[in-house]
Amino acid sequence: MITLNKILGAAGAVLLLAGALLGFRSVSAGGTDCGSAFQPAGGITPMACDNALNGASTLTIVVIIVGVLCLIGAIAIKVLRDRAKVSA
Repeated sequence: MITLNKILGAAGAVLLLAGALLGFRSVSAGGTDCGSAFQPAGGITPMACDNALNGASTLTIVVIIVGVLCLIGAIAIKVLRDRAKVSA
């Protein structure tokens, strides 16, 4: 039987990987290549790409945070179940 902590752990790992991949995805604004959330393109006009880079950065951060929260939840459930088995 698949337990909740395994599901949360797998979802957390997938979300962390997806967040990292989103961070490296190239974004553009008005036909200008802005680079990625992790590495903005050099020599770009900052105001032309601000919204695109801010949006990409926000999405990347949110996905990574949700992944970390899933992993923390999986670890917490495992610890609580192990403690319940020991005390029972």
